[in-house]
Order: sequence, then structure tokens, then C-alpha cells
Amino acid sequence: MDDVRAVLLAGGEGRRMGRLGQGRLKPLVPFGGTARLIDFSLLNARSSGLREVLILSQHEERRLMDDLHTVWNTRPGFRAHFGPYDAAYRAAPPGQLPAELPERTWPAERGTADALISKAKYVFDGARDVLVQHADHVYRFDYRDMLREHRRSGAALTIAYQRIEMRYVHLFGMVAFDAAGNLTEFVEKPAEPTSDLVFAAFCLFDAGVLHRWLERLEGSHWQHDISRDVIPAMLAAGERIRGHLVPGYWEDIGTVDRYHRAHGLLLADPPSLALDALPRTVRPGLARRRVADEDGVRDSIVPADLVNEGRIERCVVYPGVRVGADARVSDTVLLPGARVPAGADIDGAIVLEDGFVQPAAALQGAGR
Repeated sequence: MDDVRAVLLAGGEGRRMGRLGQGRLKPLVPFGGTARLIDFSLLNARSSGLREVLILSQHEERRLMDDLHTVWNTRPGFRAHFGPYDAAYRAAPPGQLPAELPERTWPAERGTADALISKAKYVFDGARDVLVQHADHVYRFDYRDMLREHRRSGAALTIAYQRIEMRYVHLFGMVAFDAAGNLTEFVEKPAEPTSDLVFAAFCLFDAGVLHRWLERLEGSHWQHDISRDVIPAMLAAGERIRGHLVPGYWEDIGTVDRYHRAHGLLLADPPSLALDALPRTVRPGLARRRVADEDGVRDSIVPADLVNEGRIERCVVYPGVRVGADARVSDTVLLPGARVPAGADIDGAIVLEDGFVQPAAALQGAGR
């Protein structure tokens, strides 16, 4: 995997996440009781044998890089790479962050494709293929089989895809393939879907082909986006684009409703993802367990330090949570350090770190 460059697009602000997204970067939104959204893509890369992932961020770069450096760059063998800022982080003493970063000398990026252009030397130098990931997708996947198929086929691009319920296709990039597995249609958020297959938003480009298309599109009237510009242009020009089916669970966490629903699926039988498959980046040394029914807890994922004097049902609970006497909490995600006052009755919500209760869609009976 040494000649594969993994690029993680992490520019989201989380504006559609309500209070959950305020005051925090979307890639760092907590998920699953053990981690943050961005940690899934990083863990997938590490588990696939990649040694580093290039982080391309457009929003509060310093804040995101400081966090990832502290969480991911403390052990040998794998690291988050920060492009033009990386030397400063490498030079910082162990356990510390750089006092200053180099001044920005490149223009502000207007989209995902711009980020690849402005940091091209970090993306393309020495790379045979470029793996593009996103920071708000929840899934576990080993990219090695996809890479082998990509190279064996000689494709310019291999895109991951899944089959979903037709009613949800309009939220994604719809795709269709011919009998030989070649992409024939790619429509971003179609008004009237004709296929139940969607782009799972990670893909493998032949590095030289991607570089050529980015240069060709630069200066044209485009939206500076991989899905809206680069892939459709390649398809229209007749580039060979293949598909790779993603088995198992994959979720794009774009809204608070999808966030809430995804936590409900963790509690389903069987769960969307096993507890031991989740990244452990929030209090990693603290034990978690799935509880069926005991000591005021039913059908929930809870940490070892939970203080519970009430009743918790069908909840995902982060470390540091305290539930007061006679409180009832159901179908809810409780974020790190959340406090539920005595006697409270909370159903179908997200309890933030400051105790704010953000209502969300029902967990659709998952785990019931």
C-alpha cells in the first residue's frame, strides 16, 4: 500500500446538525459511545495497511489538526499527515503541539477538488493511486480487495457503491452499471431516481488520471467538487470507471436525524456494527459493554464509569455521564459528561455535554 495515497476530505461545518454541530467541527462529532465520526475512516485506513492519511480540511484547520495529532500521531506505524503543516507537527516535542504554523501561501479552497489541487505535491508525488475518503461516514472496510480489483481492471477510477431503499436514493449520488460492471450513470441527488444503487463516497483514482482531470477542470465553470464535477466529466469523456460493492453497514451522517437513526441501529439485533468494531478514541482505556437488562439499564451501550440512579433504555452512553434519581432516558444518545437531572423524562433525543436536550427522530424501534 506504499504507493497508495489516502486523502481524507474533512471540511464540513455540520450546519445541518442543529445544536449538536454548534461549537464543534463536524468530523469531531461524537459517535457510537467510543469515538468521533472522522475516526472511522482513519481506522479503516490503518486496518488496511496504510501508513498515513493526508488530511484536507477547509474549516478551522488548526483545531482539527491539533486534535488528530494528539489522538492519532502518538504511536508508530500510522499517522495523520497535514500537508504543508506537517513538518511543524513532526518537529514539535513528543506530547506537545507546535507553537506556530507556516503562513498560508495557497488560495482558499472552494471545494473538495480545489483542496486536491492546492496541495497537489502532497497528494500525487510518488502515488500510483489515490484513495479519497470522507470524514462523516460510519463504516468498517478493508480497502485492499478494492485496490486489487481496481488495478487488475486497469480502470481510471473505481467507486464504492451500495444498494439502498429507493426512497432514500435522492439523498445520495445515484449510480448504475452495465453487465460488465462499468459505470453508465452518475447523478448527484436525483429528483427522480431510476436506480437503487448509490455512491458510497469513497473511491480509488489512478493518480495520473485524477491529476490530469483536475488540471483540465481548473479555470472552467465548475463547482470544485469530486462528485459534481470530476466523476461526471470522466464518465462523459468515456474514462473506464468500475464499481465495487460495499458489503455490510455504511452510513453517511449528514443530518441529526441520520445521526440519531444510526445510533439506534447500533442497538439493533444484530447491530449495524459490533461494539468491538468501533474505533476507541474517546477514553480508549475505559471499558464499554452492551447491557441487555440489569441495574436500571436495558438494551444499551454503556461505559464502565456510568453513574445511573434512574432508568436507561435503548441508549448509547458516553463516558462521564450521570443520570439522576428517578430519571427515565430512552432512545437517546448521551454525549461525554452529560448530566440528566433527577426526575427527568427524556425520549428520542441527544443530550449534549452541557445538558441541552436536542430532540431527534425516533430510533425506529431498533433493538426493541
